[in-house]
Amino acid sequence: MNTTLFSKTPTVTVLDNRGLTVRDTAYHRHPNMPDVTNERITRHQYDARGFLTQSSDPRLHDAGLANLTYLTDQAGSILRTVSVDAGTTVTLYDAAGRPFMAVNNIRTADDGTENRSQAVTRGWQYEEASLPGRLLSITEQATDEAARITERFVYAGNTDKEKVLNLAGQCVSHYDTAGLVQTDSLALTGVPLSVTRRLLKDLDSPDTVADWQGAGASAWDKLLADEGYHTLTTADATGAVLTTKDAKGNQQRMAYDVAGLLSGNWLTVKDGTEQIIVKSLTYSAAGQKLREEHGNGVVTTYTYEPQTQRLTGMKTERPAGHASGAKVLQDLRYEYDPVGNVLKVSNDAEETRFWRNQKVVPESTYAYDSLYQLVSATGREMANAGQQSSSLPPATVPFPTDSSAYTRYTRTYTYDAAGNLTQISHNAPATSNSYTTKITVSDRSNRGVPSKLTETPSDVEGLFTAGGQQTQLLPGQYLTWTPRNELRMVTPVVRDRSADDSESYRYDGGNQRILKVSAQKTGNSMQTQQVVYLPGLELRSTTSGDTEKESLQVITVGESGRAQVRVLHWENDVPEGIDNNQLRWSYDNLTGSSGLELDGDGNIISMEEYYPYGGTAMWVARSAVEADYKTLRYSGKERDTTGLYYYGYRYYQPWAGRWLSADPAGTVDGLNLFRMVENNPIINVDDSGLFSLNILKKLFRVKRANDSYRGMKKGSLWNGLINSEKNIKKQSNINLEALRKPNYPLTKDAHDFIERMKELNYNVIHFSGADLSVPDGVLYSKKELYKRNMKFSQRNTTKSDIEKLGTDDFVFFSLGVGDYSGKEISRFGRYKYQTSLPEARKDKYFPHAHLAINDTLNFNERQTSEGRLTAIFKMADVNRLREEVIAEKAVETIYHIDDFPEGLALKIVNSTKELSLSSQKNVYGSRTEADFDQIISLFLRPQILVPKKFSTKRMTKFHS
Repeated sequence: MNTTLFSKTPTVTVLDNRGLTVRDTAYHRHPNMPDVTNERITRHQYDARGFLTQSSDPRLHDAGLANLTYLTDQAGSILRTVSVDAGTTVTLYDAAGRPFMAVNNIRTADDGTENRSQAVTRGWQYEEASLPGRLLSITEQATDEAARITERFVYAGNTDKEKVLNLAGQCVSHYDTAGLVQTDSLALTGVPLSVTRRLLKDLDSPDTVADWQGAGASAWDKLLADEGYHTLTTADATGAVLTTKDAKGNQQRMAYDVAGLLSGNWLTVKDGTEQIIVKSLTYSAAGQKLREEHGNGVVTTYTYEPQTQRLTGMKTERPAGHASGAKVLQDLRYEYDPVGNVLKVSNDAEETRFWRNQKVVPESTYAYDSLYQLVSATGREMANAGQQSSSLPPATVPFPTDSSAYTRYTRTYTYDAAGNLTQISHNAPATSNSYTTKITVSDRSNRGVPSKLTETPSDVEGLFTAGGQQTQLLPGQYLTWTPRNELRMVTPVVRDRSADDSESYRYDGGNQRILKVSAQKTGNSMQTQQVVYLPGLELRSTTSGDTEKESLQVITVGESGRAQVRVLHWENDVPEGIDNNQLRWSYDNLTGSSGLELDGDGNIISMEEYYPYGGTAMWVARSAVEADYKTLRYSGKERDTTGLYYYGYRYYQPWAGRWLSADPAGTVDGLNLFRMVENNPIINVDDSGLFSLNILKKLFRVKRANDSYRGMKKGSLWNGLINSEKNIKKQSNINLEALRKPNYPLTKDAHDFIERMKELNYNVIHFSGADLSVPDGVLYSKKELYKRNMKFSQRNTTKSDIEKLGTDDFVFFSLGVGDYSGKEISRFGRYKYQTSLPEARKDKYFPHAHLAINDTLNFNERQTSEGRLTAIFKMADVNRLREEVIAEKAVETIYHIDDFPEGLALKIVNSTKELSLSSQKNVYGSRTEADFDQIISLFLRPQILVPKKFSTKRMTKFHS
């Protein structure tokens, strides 16, 4: 590849004298015009207190507009957000910092006037101050409508029966927008062991809405359907799931290796015999899959670049000795540029074909601009393919044997300065299948629609709700939305004198789809297809008029290696040409798209390839009836009859390369709330519709973090137990379990104390002798400093740290609470760097960090001086605390970063229960951030260890 396109195109960050980012500058070049460079500046403004007030992308700034405008309170909490993409939202908080009222879907004009005709007001109701302050209910009220209670929360008491089931103080009944979720028992690790889901009566009717009025459960339960869907789970002491039994009695069983990684999986369909799903898995030292063998005898092997750990090959084959004969079924090979963009994907299991003077190679190639946006792609498609639309092209049946089935295509992509995809040009010269899809983008936001809806930018805003949801899919196909901005219904066909064709959806309290109902007119009757989504199970049914035509269970295997495995179990007539209880293994590509489908004998059911932004380019199957039952496609997501892919929090329209609604997670992927995976769908994925993730960077970070943890193996105090992040997570669960057992059931005071500690505003703090308040300032581990030939202090990581702990490849932080974050000076340096825990989590290695609750070299001793302890404790209690053995082994002091709030709180509770009642009252009476900061520092000396490095751009510098 020609790397000169990327020469002298850095990303430049400009800071003001307070260290705040005021400009982010990128330089854009296109491969077709390598000599033309465009500067693109994203601008930010702040108030006198340093809180962000405005952000503008290059396109809207030139139009005199801001993407987002913020109003904050004195503490920095955002009270009002004006987003050109997602509308205006106002949120108010109570004295405890909890949201108690929010209004969204407000349309704000340029002069500041507001239109609240589509506004929805949400309210949160909590327990009174003398109780733990748990959430009791949520209300919603649309403009000109009565308020509804959309969610209720019921908590267990403290009876012996509830304690035995580990339910004391836990939410046991959640009445939500779909019905009721009832938790009947929990493991000590918090894993739900018995859960029952009941749906609202007539949930399949669009007119049914949740409104939990009434005084208690007896009134609310009258709104529920009689049938309950019961799911049972067993788990080991670390919280790893061992078995699950779904609502129809089908059981899955899992096994794990010593590192806690999946080693096998089995499935038993109700009243059937156990079948192997995953026979074996082999992992590298970094935790990456090397080989997996499934129950159909098919083996998949993985190869990686040694230097970067990028995946270079996925080979799926029936090995020698297989009952169906040895055969390579799929052999994907990946080539990358220096930064990890995919340049070529080839399938060496497929043959090259020749047709109409063209060479149809089973490969795809990709090119990018200097911002790493995909600008062109080549691949193969079916020779009978037409213009891509919302319709699914039929599968070619049976598998083609001649060379005329496939042809080559080229696609080019055009983007504006804000990252909106504005044009897709398609060209397949051998079949004259050439066309251009244009997207019209608003001149006032990043909202956009296919040009079939409008070619006028000023008209685009009228095709969206105030909250940023598209209201037409294609001309005549109308979309309606819930007050929570969830897609409620699509009407693909509208009729004047008979029922419309429609597809409607219902969601639970977590905004996840639980019901889909499709209604289509066939002849003189309506055919209705319904799907109920349950844990590990989909219940699919088809009725024509009042007659049930089909009742199908789709059992979804939760842990099955890289493949997605589904079992089709019919409860009545089985369609001709397909076996009941058919096992279907779906083997994906790098980004999770379902390509190769195999049956229980390892034979091919279907093969499918996709255009870069989604949509089927090539699809062949051995039978039409089997092809009809494929539902998971691009990105491994379900494709609805509308042509939309369902991701969880949003729907995606592949023919336009855009999300259907603004990102509910806000600006996690930048200021453009409609852009799909940062315009690089070849290497980036979005698992749930909230944010994109670079697959290779994630793998590389995991590998590098595990390199740091492998170094801990040489630490004598670990006894060889720590050599990976998986080991840390496993030991963390063991430590939590060891603290839960002697302290459960918790007293009310202890329970409330733990809950308050979990909600604290934690900070991470680092002292350094260097001034790192520069855009690219980085805190490095000792090992990383040594590799870079940089100076370092021997005080930071001593010889004992290396010999006994092996922690020389970590950056160390202390822990603070809110504005009360400990000392202002340190022997480690005069510069104090501090940031909040949520901000720290955004740094790439921080999610792999762990916390040691005490000075690990002196793990068994409390480090607090007697003088500090006597300030709040009686002498007898001081002596108890000084004599307490904090841990018997060093491994008992460590917790994964995700677990530390509970681990820290439980350890303090465990120590406090041995103290006098007056001292217990002092501890459990902690309310303010200052109280908690003092208690934590008196009982323990927590340290956070981050692998490799940490960027200081997220930190505030204090100079002593």
